[in-house]
Amino acid sequence: MEKFIKRISAILTVVVLYLLVGGFYLQSKGFVSDPENFFVLASPAQAAQKAKKTIPDNYAFPNQHVMGDKNAPVTLYEYSSFACTHCATFHLQVLPQIKKEFVDKGMLKVVFVPLPLDKNSMDAALLAECVGEDKYFDFINVLFKNQGDWSLSFHPQKTLIQYAVFSGVNKDMAEACLKNDANAEIILTNRQNGLSDIGISGTPSFVVSSKKGNELVEGYKSFDDFKEIINKHSNF
Repeated sequence: MEKFIKRISAILTVVVLYLLVGGFYLQSKGFVSDPENFFVLASPAQAAQKAKKTIPDNYAFPNQHVMGDKNAPVTLYEYSSFACTHCATFHLQVLPQIKKEFVDKGMLKVVFVPLPLDKNSMDAALLAECVGEDKYFDFINVLFKNQGDWSLSFHPQKTLIQYAVFSGVNKDMAEACLKNDANAEIILTNRQNGLSDIGISGTPSFVVSSKKGNELVEGYKSFDDFKEIINKHSNF
């Protein structure tokens, strides 16, 4: 029994240290976590800058990963970090309803834009680039569904590589993808543009875009919330 207690204590200590290190990392990047687990920018100056931010109607959003008809009149840009729990909740619970109600009917397309907040999320985003566009959304569903497993793993990169292999990526190719500087540059550029140009201050964040303009929506929202916003931007 004593050995068991010591083992549990050791595991808990490692987990606590892991969370503390993760917290310090985010703080070093200007992020803090609010009571609802929404990662937000800590700097008041950045918050003030965001409040003045207006997204131009002709802003060039990323368009690498599209779900639905590319000619749909309304677009939902989803900026998410793979380690963000509210991002996972949206993607696994709310997005399927949005897909059924709007995407499958050609009214809306969804563009996923990874916004990594830590190294593990960056690794996940890089591996997602390896699986091929036809499997992209299936793979990120796997990442979100298993978020608790890989994000708290002692070897998160190894676990993430295994998910890529299960999705049909050769192990050597998966390891090479983690070192793909070109993809890393695109991901980080999109991340920086989201923060500086759009005014994103945390994850998840969304932009609803249509002929009526671009609307920034921050934080987790229910399906009914999105339904109201999407209908406002559509002509249906």
